[in-house]
Amino acid sequence: MAGGQRPMVRTVYKQLRTIEPLHTSGPIAVTPDGSRIVTCLAEEALLTELSSGKLLCRFSCASESITTLCLSPSAAYLILFTTPPSLRLYDIPKVCSGQVVHPFRVIAHAHDAPVHVCTVDPTSSFLASGSADGIVKVWDISAGHVTHVFKGHGGVISALKFNFPRDPSIASSTRTFQLVTASVDTRIRLFDLMATSRNDQEALWPIAVLDGHVSVPRGLDVTPDGKWLISGGRDSVVLLWDMSPSSRSTDGSVSKKGKGKTTVVAPILTKTVPIMESVEAVGFVHPELNDFTAKSPKLQFFTAGDKGVVRIWDLTQGSVIYSLGTDADFNTVAQEAERQIIDALYLPAVDAIVSARADQNIFFHSLLSRSLIRHMVGYNDEIVDTIFLSPPSSDPNQSNHSRSRDTQLALATNSSLIRIYSISNLDAQVLAGHSDIVLSLDQGLGGRIFASGSKDKSARVWAFAQQPNSNGWGCIALCEGHTESVGSIAMSRVYDDSDSHPRFVFTGSQDRTIKMWDLSELPLTFPGVDPARCHSLATHKAHDKDINSLDIAPNDQFLASGSQDRTANIYEISYKPSSGGKPPRGEIKRLGCCKGHKRGVWNVRFGKTERVLATGSSDKTVKLWNLEDFTCVKTFEGHTNSVLRVDFINHGTHLVSSGSDGLVKLWNVKEETCVTTLDNHEDKVWALAISTDEATIVSGAADSVVTFWQDCTEEEEKEREAKRADQVLREQDFMNYLAMHDYRRAIELALAMQQPGKLLALFGEIRSAAMERGLQGDTNVSGKDALDEVLRTLSSPDLSVLVRYIRDWNTNAKTSGVAQSVLYTILRLRPAEEVLEAFDYSSPEGTRHPIGTTSSLKDIIDGLIPYTQRHLARLDRLVQESFVVDYMLNEMDDGMFDGTGGEIMDVDDPR
Repeated sequence: MAGGQRPMVRTVYKQLRTIEPLHTSGPIAVTPDGSRIVTCLAEEALLTELSSGKLLCRFSCASESITTLCLSPSAAYLILFTTPPSLRLYDIPKVCSGQVVHPFRVIAHAHDAPVHVCTVDPTSSFLASGSADGIVKVWDISAGHVTHVFKGHGGVISALKFNFPRDPSIASSTRTFQLVTASVDTRIRLFDLMATSRNDQEALWPIAVLDGHVSVPRGLDVTPDGKWLISGGRDSVVLLWDMSPSSRSTDGSVSKKGKGKTTVVAPILTKTVPIMESVEAVGFVHPELNDFTAKSPKLQFFTAGDKGVVRIWDLTQGSVIYSLGTDADFNTVAQEAERQIIDALYLPAVDAIVSARADQNIFFHSLLSRSLIRHMVGYNDEIVDTIFLSPPSSDPNQSNHSRSRDTQLALATNSSLIRIYSISNLDAQVLAGHSDIVLSLDQGLGGRIFASGSKDKSARVWAFAQQPNSNGWGCIALCEGHTESVGSIAMSRVYDDSDSHPRFVFTGSQDRTIKMWDLSELPLTFPGVDPARCHSLATHKAHDKDINSLDIAPNDQFLASGSQDRTANIYEISYKPSSGGKPPRGEIKRLGCCKGHKRGVWNVRFGKTERVLATGSSDKTVKLWNLEDFTCVKTFEGHTNSVLRVDFINHGTHLVSSGSDGLVKLWNVKEETCVTTLDNHEDKVWALAISTDEATIVSGAADSVVTFWQDCTEEEEKEREAKRADQVLREQDFMNYLAMHDYRRAIELALAMQQPGKLLALFGEIRSAAMERGLQGDTNVSGKDALDEVLRTLSSPDLSVLVRYIRDWNTNAKTSGVAQSVLYTILRLRPAEEVLEAFDYSSPEGTRHPIGTTSSLKDIIDGLIPYTQRHLARLDRLVQESFVVDYMLNEMDDGMFDGTGGEIMDVDDPR
């Protein structure tokens, strides 16, 4: 170390932040400026800041499931519909600090059936909601009452859209205000919301019914001028409707019922675009580029559906301009269902499209750059493993030495997808490749590449792609050969930052074998082509049961394996790279076996500086093994359930472990004691990762929560030093006050320092001095006039604390005399009302801040009376025993004292 300084030992960690479930199901809503998003998590809605991923507030739903939600365009209100069908309106707080927000209005029976769609008009004044019984209601948000009720739909309402052209040149009397609805009867209906103000008797009937779809319409949108309507449905087509009065024909008119037959012209179907996929969302994009006024308009729109891709279309040509996302090759029907887009929104202010998939992933695509700008993972499910990653810098002038370390976090969850999170803003990337659940992860080359093992019986090696349009991770190698799940994986450790290359990787499987794979010919970056197939260098039958964990020594010389057969094996690694046209060769040779655990071994980890091995087991212990003779040298007990992960920090002087009890523990290896317990999980902590500088510990559990624990040892030490220095100054001030006989300041300072021992010594000295000189002629009560004055005028908070100290002193016979003396002084000098008032404004023990509790006085009296009675009984016994002593002494002197004058009697006197 520079300057001969010892490395700092990190022993104190605090919770920095977490990655928690964000979205489980249901619709989403985004503020128009694209800065915040509202998602559904079980029975509550969450408001999250997109730039940082920080949770701003929660919207309580009183344990009712959310069926649909929407935000007002002004971002002032959030509207929720729950089951049973109730309407909840919330004010979005201007200052958010993670608080729970309750609705300002609740309408219990808003509909008679569940509500699945709702929307707010552009003025944020009216809300439209459609239920499963075919009823559409329009609400006045500020007043909270229904303005319109529309019936006649042939089933569940599937889509809603307001048509409210904002043209100031049009008189308000002739302004259009319509509601477009779609239902499962495949029809689209147009309702005139201004008919009520005109006293139209037929206001409750649609002014037009549009037939064109043969399946459920799922998306509706209207141009800002209200002249064009677009609809998309599960019949895989998008329809364009001309709503302009100038182009309507009487041939397409429909009649409405009334006293006099009134003819209203329906919108005309002008374009049908085959989409070739089920459409779940559709809308116009780039309104500033669209020519809405031309007879043959040049319009662009987006579609999203079961292919999991957002496509931008040219309506004139009926062709795709470009796609956002890629068509994935689905390995199973379940994976195909998970990738479907269930909701999509267009944000004109930021020119972006937000889409939500069935697998709870939310994507933000920029139409300007035609790229993914944000990916949010809504739900990670059970977290199985995690590692830190350090991808190469995209700056060619930045060397590997100067690149940032541990900038990303990889998660293996209860899924075939690998999640890659950015540490800075929690932006995510999802890696597809495995066809079954990923069970294990390990990194190589300092985090520049990593490997994964899966239930699909294969392992994959991943590298970072630095192409301009593909700045993410991709699979560069595939290892196939095991006959069962690959539950553990370990990559070679030796590397340097200049020109290093991975050499090999080990995989352990449920087939009870360990395989060694050659990585010497793999590229260090993702080339964008199909992965290479790795060659197996060696296969070794290792254990009698499943292999749970593998680890390679820091020098690449040894391999350790842990198994359900309750043992950990140590192997010597022999590897020779290719030379002279000869292929690389590798093998492992077993050196010894570590036996001692009573149940299966879940994790093994080599020491970073010494030849030791740490193992965590289902027997609730962590054991440390000597690699010279494979004996157990230390056992750490403290977990109340299985130990699942273990690792070394502080140059091997401390251990970190996590278990099924939901705890992360930090152990002192030398003293075999638990230094710190970190608690933020409610289920098994399967995943544990430590950053390169050991300043951050990441734990992931089966409760779908990832916790970042940040080292605060230095800050804690500075705080302790500051408190210690302040304590020394206060103690010196206390001694100075005693020397000056300033009892008031001395007592107040001792109370402030919460040091009853100093008060006890002070009162004891005064009482002893008073007893030595006797109390005859003294006018004080306590033994000093100054102390009487202090106790008589002591403030109420200080008095309440002092009486609590008296109660504690009274429990000990040695200090009860001082306690009774001080209590007697207080009760003599202060009226009972003042004592009661002190406890009316008293505070909990250990603090001196008023909280307004009145029950503490009774508790103190109940604590004083039994011990006082015990002390009085003890004094009575002492007095009685003193008479016995006097009698015995009188009998023992054999009448030497006659009791009259105290004279000594003559023994020869016959009297």
